[in-house]
Amino acid sequence: MTMVLLTALGVGGASVIGALLGFVFKKTTHKFSDIVLAFAAGVMLSASVIGLILPSLEHGGKYPLLVTVVGVFCGALCVNVIDKLVPHLHKLTGVGGEEAHPENQEKLNKVLLFVIAIAIHNLPEGIAAGVGFGTGDVTQALTIAGGIALQNIPEGMVIIGPMLAAGMSHGRTFAVAIITGVVEVIGTLLGFFAVSVSTAVLPFALAFAGGTMLYVISDEMIPETHAHGSERGATYSLLAGFCLMLVFDVLLG
Repeated sequence: MTMVLLTALGVGGASVIGALLGFVFKKTTHKFSDIVLAFAAGVMLSASVIGLILPSLEHGGKYPLLVTVVGVFCGALCVNVIDKLVPHLHKLTGVGGEEAHPENQEKLNKVLLFVIAIAIHNLPEGIAAGVGFGTGDVTQALTIAGGIALQNIPEGMVIIGPMLAAGMSHGRTFAVAIITGVVEVIGTLLGFFAVSVSTAVLPFALAFAGGTMLYVISDEMIPETHAHGSERGATYSLLAGFCLMLVFDVLLG
């Protein structure tokens, strides 16, 4: 349990570390951000397939393929539904009220909408980290958590600059970054306890967590890294991240 708790804090803390770096590098170029985020996407892609989906097949019981495929799609659909709900929450995130400049208020709402999306996506990512411990393979679980944490650092970085540019104070900006990390800690603990209660749900939970990660990679991360003219570099960076995790899996396996 101590290992799970430390991992949860580490995964969530990575977002905070990224936020601190964001304050230091406020004007990071799109190219740099895309390359780093693409590398993190490759790490997550490898972790989701090798650390979650393949183990789901191994622990799937009588119908492993069916359980895994259904789990992957359920995970993806869950995040998809969350995405549909996000736009309806943006009015709750506005700060500054009527006295704020309309242009800044609109910009801030857009930025906070993006931050809300990241926070909500952090929940299933945290669940993925927690569920990984259900396999009993601590090394594999730590590899998954490490991949997610690595992805959280550039995510934490890229949200700081836009919030500051939109007029949000340094203190409030940092508080928002901390909240996104706390969501991931909660998700990690939920994933671990869900599997601990019943190992029968382990195969489905693994596939579900893998599906959530695949959705986030395909729907959020890859489009973002290919939107600013750095497609080629982002593609090779993704491959590098994927292969790095593959090497770690073989050497530590």
